[in-house]
Amino acid sequence: MHTLSLLLAAALVGCGGDSTTVAEAPPKEAPAPDATAPAAPPPTLAVADLQAQAENIALVPSPAEMQKALEKAGVAGGLSKLVSDREFKMDVENKDVVAVRTGVVLADALLTVKDAETGVLVARLEKVKAGMVALGAGTDIAATLDELVNAVKNETKSRDELLKDLDDLHGAILPEIKYEAGERVVPLLQAGSWLEGSNLVANAILTSGKIEAGNSLLRQPQVAGYFLKYVQVEGADKAPSEVVKQLEGTLKKLQEIAAKPNLSTEDTTEIKAQTDAVLGLL
Repeated sequence: MHTLSLLLAAALVGCGGDSTTVAEAPPKEAPAPDATAPAAPPPTLAVADLQAQAENIALVPSPAEMQKALEKAGVAGGLSKLVSDREFKMDVENKDVVAVRTGVVLADALLTVKDAETGVLVARLEKVKAGMVALGAGTDIAATLDELVNAVKNETKSRDELLKDLDDLHGAILPEIKYEAGERVVPLLQAGSWLEGSNLVANAILTSGKIEAGNSLLRQPQVAGYFLKYVQVEGADKAPSEVVKQLEGTLKKLQEIAAKPNLSTEDTTEIKAQTDAVLGLL
C-alpha cells in the first residue's frame, strides 16, 4: 500500500452489506451445474459496490503517518509555500462543489500543519470548518475545529501536539459527516483531498529534485481507479460536464502513470499538470 493513498481522512466505513446469521442445518450437497443454462449477465457496478471497495483502500492516513512518510522521503519541508492561493467560497448552492473544495482545504491544512505560518494555518482550519458547516456536519466537528484554531492562535500547543490532535480528529471526521450530511459527500471530500495531496507532493518532489520519492508517494493506481469508477457511475450526471470531462481524463492519466514500475521526472510533472487542470476548475 503506497503512503499517499492513505491521505488525509479515514476510508469509507460501514458501507458493506449486513451480515446474516443462519440457523444451523445439516449440510446439503451442492447441485451439479447445469451446462445448458445461459451464462449469468455481468454484475452491474453500483455506488454501494464502490463504497465497499473503498473500505479496502486506505484513501488517507493519519496525518502523523503522512508526515513521517514525507520526512523519510525528504520532501516534507516547505510544503506550505507550495499551496496555491485559492479563494474558495463555501456558501454556494452546489454541495458537491463544497465537498470537493473542503477536501482540498483539508489536505492543505493537514499537510502543512508543521510548517505553516500561524495566520495561514488558522485561515485553512477556519475554511475547513466553513465547508463542514455548509455541508451540514454536526456541531462536534465545528467545536473541535474551533478548539484547534484557538490552540494555534494562542500557541498553547506545539505543532507536534497539533499534529496529534489532527490525528485524533481525522479518524472521526468522515464517519460523522457521512452520518450528518449523507454518503455522497464522503467520496467527493476524499477526492478533493487526494487530488490536492497528489498535486502538493508532486510539486514538492519536483522542487526538491528527489524524483525517486514518487515511487513510494505517488504510485496509487487503485485509488485513481476507485475515483474513476465513482465519476463514471455516480458523478457523471451530477457535476458540470466540463469538470467531469477533465476529472475523468485526469484520473485515467493518473491511473496509467501510477501503474509504471518507476516514475520519472516527466511522470511527476504530468501528475502535477493533470491535477492542476482539475483543481483550476473548482
